[in-house]
Amino acid sequence: MTNLPVTFQFISEPSDVNYGGNVHGGSVMKWIDQAGYACATTWSGNYSVTVYVGGIRFFHPIKIGEIVKVEAQVIYTGNSSMHISINVFSRNIKQPIFTKKTHCIIVFVAVDDNGNSLPVPKWIPETDQEKQQEQYAKRLMDLRKNIEDEMKPFL
Repeated sequence: MTNLPVTFQFISEPSDVNYGGNVHGGSVMKWIDQAGYACATTWSGNYSVTVYVGGIRFFHPIKIGEIVKVEAQVIYTGNSSMHISINVFSRNIKQPIFTKKTHCIIVFVAVDDNGNSLPVPKWIPETDQEKQQEQYAKRLMDLRKNIEDEMKPFL
């Protein structure tokens, strides 16, 4: 199965603005979830739900009126889960070069009509970069386990 990235491109709008005059972080998180959903559902062939979003890193603000590009790609699969790498870029409409603004990993699970998890096709990394991405996803899984253990008394 081919693991082509899902890419969305659009212009940031005035309705996306925060009090500082830049794109609101909530808007960016919505775009991340939408691109991740499209990627996960395309990969699994089934409706998929978000089960984890972590480590969202906002590098630089996105200005209103910039072209935004959101790229989503599978970097690891479990039995029913898909770890999706999301990168958000933007550029001034008059400039050709995109710069990276945000990054995160989002985990989706494929589900049936009753909300039960479904198996997903196995993603097998082929290139060195894909193998590094898979190791990155596995390291993050280990870190999440430690965080979940720490949070148990507060849940």
